[in-house]
Amino acid sequence: MAQTLGCALIEEGLPGRTTGFDDPVMDGIMNGYPALRQALQSHAPIDALTIMLGTNDCKARFAASPQTIAGGIAALLDLALGDEMQDRGSGFKLLLIAPAPVLETGVLATEFWGGAQKSKSLAPLLRDLAQNRGVGFLDAGEHVGVSAIDGVHLEGPAHRTLGHAVARAMSAL
Repeated sequence: MAQTLGCALIEEGLPGRTTGFDDPVMDGIMNGYPALRQALQSHAPIDALTIMLGTNDCKARFAASPQTIAGGIAALLDLALGDEMQDRGSGFKLLLIAPAPVLETGVLATEFWGGAQKSKSLAPLLRDLAQNRGVGFLDAGEHVGVSAIDGVHLEGPAHRTLGHAVARAMSAL
């Protein structure tokens, strides 16, 4: 994405991060809400922000419905689009990315029990949410699929493909 757009990219991805759950199995520190606040405060001003979360919310231990997961994303959008962060960040644009659906296969199949159906329901909800909040939207599942090794993460070529799709979506903002 950065090469295609010719821009600097600050990556804040963290395996296990959720939209708003403290994960007791991962030291209780994977909640995306405080992480987003810290990232926006430390990297401002920025031109644009992408958010792609929701996969880890599909873990069985959270028992979260697709609507609950979308609610977690709504809270992140409200934080990013609020006056404090928009003023600090110089009025940046935002692209919401629905993650590629989970497969209940491989080494993480038991953690994501029930996650395949939940994750398939996310893209339409997040598309509607993006429209409601007036931000850009990209459905990663229309461009890439997750690895059969763990059913959750992307493999190398998928990262490149998704990067190009994100670059196109960012250009459209």
